[in-house]
Amino acid sequence: MRVHIPWNLEIGDDCWIGEEVWFINHEKITIGSNVCISQRSIICSGGHDYRSASLEYAHKPVVIKDGAWVCLDAKVLPGVTIGECSVVSAGEIVRKSLPDYSMLVGGQVRQIDPPK
Repeated sequence: MRVHIPWNLEIGDDCWIGEEVWFINHEKITIGSNVCISQRSIICSGGHDYRSASLEYAHKPVVIKDGAWVCLDAKVLPGVTIGECSVVSAGEIVRKSLPDYSMLVGGQVRQIDPPK
């Protein structure tokens, strides 16, 4: 696990963080409880404004709510919230927030049933 700024990372209880996960956390990254972040995923709260000649910073916080699963090699970009018990499928890039009980697969968001 690689963490850019340790004091900008908050991790809840009973979480699992896989090998080679990278937290690029120029802004706060908040992870709820019972979250799984699988191998080689990148959670990024830092960026730049491409419209700026000097590439000014465009950092935004990231929130991953309780029970979520970020699968193998997924990328979560600045300003995104991953909803409660939601799933980001392997290799996906999350550019927009996911609602609670949803899954991002094949670039599409699908609702899923709550856990029993």
